[in-house]
Amino acid sequence: MEELNSIDEIIQKIKTALITASSSYREDQIRAFNRSITNEKLPRAKLILESLLENADIAKARKSPLCDDTGIPHIFIELGKTKALTGEILDAIREGVALGLRELPGRPMAILGSDVERLEQSGGIDEDPSSVNLAPIIIKMIEEDIIRVHILMQGGGPEIRGRTHRVFHKHSLEVILEEVISWAKEEAENLGCTPCVPAIGIGRTHFEATSLMIEAMIRGNLDKQSKLEEQITNSINESQVGALGLKGDTTALGTFLNVGPQRASGVRIVSLRLCCCVEPRVASVLL
Repeated sequence: MEELNSIDEIIQKIKTALITASSSYREDQIRAFNRSITNEKLPRAKLILESLLENADIAKARKSPLCDDTGIPHIFIELGKTKALTGEILDAIREGVALGLRELPGRPMAILGSDVERLEQSGGIDEDPSSVNLAPIIIKMIEEDIIRVHILMQGGGPEIRGRTHRVFHKHSLEVILEEVISWAKEEAENLGCTPCVPAIGIGRTHFEATSLMIEAMIRGNLDKQSKLEEQITNSINESQVGALGLKGDTTALGTFLNVGPQRASGVRIVSLRLCCCVEPRVASVLL
């Protein structure tokens, strides 16, 4: 059995991964932008896409945030069968995230106060970027004998435009797709920060569908799209919302779809989140 990194090494690896996720596009994102620039017919839309790529180049070089909304950190852990996650490791992950937020720096977004004060946003804001707490951690067993940690930084705009809802499928895939595409078109028009990447999870419960949607952002690849993903992307692009909502051929760069186990019933639970033009912000690291 391979030895895990020391606690200090884990902290540094997580810190670096958070900064990488927050400040750089993945290679498949860059290639998707370049394909869209090549195919875009509207000059101003082409210029916007080129400017978004330039912004990403500058952010990567400076290790600075891709967007002023640096997002809420989400952790997804893949765990091999003989590996163990201890409280000490989880605390090291939390500390690495805090160090990354401080060094990036992340935007101070932690609301202070009681339940009511936090809901009403009346208790003030903690000015320390590292005070932004992690979302609940998702852990998934895998065949590989490793521990792999994925860090996602989730911005506020896509959360406003996301939804988790039931679809009465009527034993028809097309019924489900039509509803999902309808939601995506409506929300893309209001998102502002397009081109988007719809991340979609379809499961048996709201929790499962949302977890599948998060996993879709981690495993999705804009270079390798399934027929269903292509169908959803092409339908959204027919809306001609375009880059930053200023019209054009590229409303969506691609789609990440993750279909999980399904219940014997007339309902499918669908979680949809339109990742904005700087998302999905994700980086992965082996411990």
